[in-house]
Amino acid sequence: MSDIPANLTWERAAPPEATGPGPWIELAFGDNDLVYIRETSDPETVVTTTQKKWDAFVLGVQAGEFDHFVEGVEGVEAPDTDPLGGEQGAKP
Repeated sequence: MSDIPANLTWERAAPPEATGPGPWIELAFGDNDLVYIRETSDPETVVTTTQKKWDAFVLGVQAGEFDHFVEGVEGVEAPDTDPLGGEQGAKP
């Protein structure tokens, strides 16, 4: 893609002990508060968002807002409490 800067430094979002080619998600932080996201198996397809939206997404993940997407997936356990110290599913 021509609109993706060539000088981005891509960071693989994987556990430190992860090995092999993935597929993994990679992130790059660019100028003008842009965040670029791609998958290692398809590096030509890049999604772009803003730093503000990325930060909101990360906070949502940390707060457990997306846990329902992995319910029932083998090897994934739902936490007993949310990261903010309340009961799972409790509303502030």
